[in-house]
Amino acid sequence: MTELHQAAAAGDFKKVQELLTQPGCAPNLRDADWGNTTALHWAAREGHTETVRLLIQHGARASLRTRDGWTPAHCAAEFGRLSVLRLLHSLHAPIDQEDRSGDRPLRIAQVYGHQDCVSFLRTAELECQAHREKAAQLGLSLDDTDEEWAEHRGEVGGAQMRSGRSTEEKRAEHRGEAGGAEMRSGRSTNEKWAEHR
Repeated sequence: MTELHQAAAAGDFKKVQELLTQPGCAPNLRDADWGNTTALHWAAREGHTETVRLLIQHGARASLRTRDGWTPAHCAAEFGRLSVLRLLHSLHAPIDQEDRSGDRPLRIAQVYGHQDCVSFLRTAELECQAHREKAAQLGLSLDDTDEEWAEHRGEVGGAQMRSGRSTEEKRAEHRGEAGGAEMRSGRSTNEKWAEHR
């Protein structure tokens, strides 16, 4: 995990700002040890709205996906980060993309019980699709595709097939129910994320 990833996860706005101005800073660098997450995924997951805005202003792509196909919007939806979802939507980020299991951020918010996010995403998805259609009509290109992920998706297959886990099983793991990684490792998902900050 890079210093930028760590600062974004911690919500250290000033450090993120400082790092982004340094030569060679790569806001879209993926952390292979953490499923190809970017600093933007971390900031969105942790609900650091202004850090999300700053990263995007400095070229972070909201269309980049983790190994399992999660966009920053999926990360925000998992933890009920409505302000981040609103910001991503206002910047025309793709908030309606499916992950490897076929789940969109809306479904993730439903699974984790974030009703405010569910309500928002129901409307926002329609607006996102309308924006995409309008851009296509006008011949405008949108940054709503992660080319690298799309290329590997065809080669690797779905995450559920690979891991044998559905979104509901991942939720059970998140809650620490039997059979989850928490039970096997003795650590919660949040503890694992916090360990790498």
